Order: sequence, then C-alpha cells, then structure tokens
Amino acid sequence: MDQIRAGKKGYVVTPNPEIVYATFEDPVFRDIVNRASLVLPDGIGVIYAARILGVPLAGKVPGIDFADALMYRMSQEGMRLFLLGAKPGVAEKAAENIKKKYPGLVIAGTQDGYFKDDQQAIDAVKAAGGADVMFTCLGAPKQERFMAGHMDELPVTLSCGLGGSLDVFAGTVQRAPELFRRLNLEWLHRLLKQPSRFGRMMKLPLFLLITIKTRLFGGKQS
Repeated sequence: MDQIRAGKKGYVVTPNPEIVYATFEDPVFRDIVNRASLVLPDGIGVIYAARILGVPLAGKVPGIDFADALMYRMSQEGMRLFLLGAKPGVAEKAAENIKKKYPGLVIAGTQDGYFKDDQQAIDAVKAAGGADVMFTCLGAPKQERFMAGHMDELPVTLSCGLGGSLDVFAGTVQRAPELFRRLNLEWLHRLLKQPSRFGRMMKLPLFLLITIKTRLFGGKQS
C-alpha cells in the first residue's frame, strides 16, 4: 500500500509451476518476472520446488486472495481500480460484483482482453483517467509482458497479473471448494472442470525434474 500511496510504479506477478517453467525456457520472460515489484507463489508446486531447492517459502498466496485483500484496503481509502481482461462483458460483471462487495472502491473503468493491439488497451485506461491499481487478467505470459512493456506509459501505479481472476469475480467461473483448497488440490478441481488443461499439466513433471536436477547438480535458480 505504501508503494501505491507514494505513486511508485511497479507490477505484481503470481507464478504457478507453469509460469515458472516458462521462465526456464525464455530468458526474457524470466527477466520480466524477476523485475516485478512483488512475486507471489500461486500454487503448491512452487512451494514444494522452493523446499527442494532449500529456499522454503512461508506459503502460497493465491492471486484471487491477494486481490481480495488489496481491494479491501483500497476501498478504505477510496482508491481507483481498472479491470483489464477476460471475454467481452466479463470485466463489467466483475466490476458490478466488486462494487457491491467494496462500496468504497472506485471502479475507474474496464476493458476486455480481446483488443486488437496493446495501444487500444492503453488508450482505454487513459480515457478512464488512470487508476491506482489495474488488475491485468490476460493470462501468462501475455499479461506479464504487457505490464512490464507498458509500465511507463500506463497511467497506473501498480499492475497485478491475475490470470482468470475476473471470471471468478464475475461469477462465470467458480473457485475450487474449500476442501480442495485446504488440501492444495485446486489444480485438480480446475482439471476436472476443464479437461482441456491436461496438455498444459504435462509440463508439471518436467518442472519437478528440472527442480531436482538444479538441486543435485546446480544451475540457475530463477
């Protein structure tokens, strides 16, 4: 919050194992993640990997929970939030629900994620008069590249890469039940709901193998 109040620009990334794996393959993307103002481990796989590497983390911080906590604090100070991403109409519905939950929060504006080029999204934020915080929900690595590449020209203090969070706030996608969350099985719930994710999940064993290899034989830890 101090960074936002001070007007110090930055961005937040919430990597899961899939995103971390992408940093192994793409040095430019790895640099973008490493330059973030805040990196929150969004996934139990990241926590396990950190333990294997001997750098244990306090615990995972799901992006959706971080967003909720941030909006609560923002609402107490009447701060401005811009919502970027998801299919047409989703950001508007999310804005409706957020406004009901946090009436002190100012929704500066919305823009769906189906813009023809980045400039269209930038212009939408400028037309809304800017914001203290922007939820950038374009999916990785697009959202991270967008936040890092346009940080200086966007009239936004803090951008947060939050994947599919707008769908959850809009009510078009349901979070995993509490039991799944307590057992660190949110990934399984998503897979059951979206079998098309199976191909992406195949990267997880590779992520684990790279982590173990790094622990045993050394190498870069990003």
